[in-house]
Amino acid sequence: MRVIAGTAGSMPLKAPEGMDTRPTTDKIKETLFNMLHWDLPGSVFLDLFSGSGAIGIEALSRGAKKAYFVDSAPKAVECIRKNLAFTKLENRAIVIKQDVCGALDAIREETADIVFLDPPYGREYEKNVLAALKGRRWMTHETLIIVEAALDTDFSWLGRWGYVLEKEKRYRTNKHVFVRIEKNEESGISGQF
Repeated sequence: MRVIAGTAGSMPLKAPEGMDTRPTTDKIKETLFNMLHWDLPGSVFLDLFSGSGAIGIEALSRGAKKAYFVDSAPKAVECIRKNLAFTKLENRAIVIKQDVCGALDAIREETADIVFLDPPYGREYEKNVLAALKGRRWMTHETLIIVEAALDTDFSWLGRWGYVLEKEKRYRTNKHVFVRIEKNEESGISGQF
């Protein structure tokens, strides 16, 4: 696993030891960041369920002005801090050791530009996080939310909850779903868990 491009390009990254993590492959990461190329410079990036921090570090390396890394596992947080120090990107990073929904209260920004979440597959954590994101003062209809999920994960409920599905990029074993809050949507959700 490595940083693909930018100021820390080609630098190797570590994964948390002994954890059952599922790092995003370099090929998938490269495809994702090629799609985000124009949105990254000067952005505020949230890497939720960070694991090793590889996605947020890639965003910083490619020009994001700040990245938040959120994970509740102590070994993951330790690994994120080591990877940030190794890539010399820690001065633009905020690491939060807490469950994702609880950590959203600690984010102090005017606007979050890109929110990436890679929760454990098959547990519907993405529903809890998307529900928790609604109503945050730093979330707007321009904030891009990207969910990494198993290929069979159902997102048909997005419209009922006030989200717009912009696109879906399918890979061999998983997919990225790109969503935004509807422009006329008020805070709160219209769907049920």
